[in-house]
Amino acid sequence: MAVPDFEVTHYTYRVTWSAEDGEFVATCLEFPSLSWLAETQEAALAGLRDLVAEVIDDLRGNNESVPQPLSSRAYSGTFNLRVGEELHRRLAMEAAAENLSLNQYVVRRLSQAS
Repeated sequence: MAVPDFEVTHYTYRVTWSAEDGEFVATCLEFPSLSWLAETQEAALAGLRDLVAEVIDDLRGNNESVPQPLSSRAYSGTFNLRVGEELHRRLAMEAAAENLSLNQYVVRRLSQAS
């Protein structure tokens, strides 16, 4: 199976100030072990993008899998969650009090929390 060519810019980056280092640090969700420090946000992001590109080249050169960008992944909209009996009961009662299915109630609560 051919490895898709992901654009380095399609990965999920974050640049924050590191008080400890006195510089900006760039990180990438798909490559959690990588980071890049620089004096500016732009330089931190550019440095990390270059590093991610190098890592992808190395992975491909060794026939290893390349992480798919989160933005490119397909999501079904379904996930299973195990909760204790007491929480399940309480959520079901709260949903019933609002005339909602348990699923509708939990989706609403999750949406409000995020």
